[in-house]
Amino acid sequence: MLSLPVYFTGLAMGFSLIVAIGAQNAFVLRQGLLGRFVWPVSLLCAVSDAVLIVVGVLAFRQVAAALPAFEPVMRYGGAAFLIWYGLRSMVAAIRHPGALAAAEGKAASLPRTLLMCLGLTWLNPHVYLDTVVLLGSISAQFPDARASFALGAMTASLAFFVTLGQAAAWLRPLLARPRVWALVETAIALTMWATAARLLLMR
Repeated sequence: MLSLPVYFTGLAMGFSLIVAIGAQNAFVLRQGLLGRFVWPVSLLCAVSDAVLIVVGVLAFRQVAAALPAFEPVMRYGGAAFLIWYGLRSMVAAIRHPGALAAAEGKAASLPRTLLMCLGLTWLNPHVYLDTVVLLGSISAQFPDARASFALGAMTASLAFFVTLGQAAAWLRPLLARPRVWALVETAIALTMWATAARLLLMR
């Protein structure tokens, strides 16, 4: 049965971890601003989080024990991917400060967009630390209500990504201004690079 106190604990913890601006959030924001594939991207992020949350809740100890073996590969691979994506956004900000329409004209297809989203999600060790390790360890405090905790955390993820994508779409008239869109691309690039730097400096 659903335990509402534990559910709301999971909900609160989920929101507290996901609201920080990171690579995944920046990507959803950009797609929302472009108005392209907002729902598929938002749902893909939420489903990915849900899978990791379930893994953390059901197999926290096993995953935490195996994670160190994969951590270097994920860390350096994820950092390289984020550096490349940040460079891509910075080049767009410098070369195409024209308008939001310029970004729309060169927008990626749905499969490529979803692959980008998967890369920003699954190649980032911070995602594993937040969903699998941290939420998994907290869920251990509720041995008889772990499902309620996981459901709360998954609800937070779904609500956040859908809200972020749709709210960004409402800002499109403002961001049709050339300089504003260039600033958005620059902010996304800096976010990607900051996340990559944190990965490279992890010990």
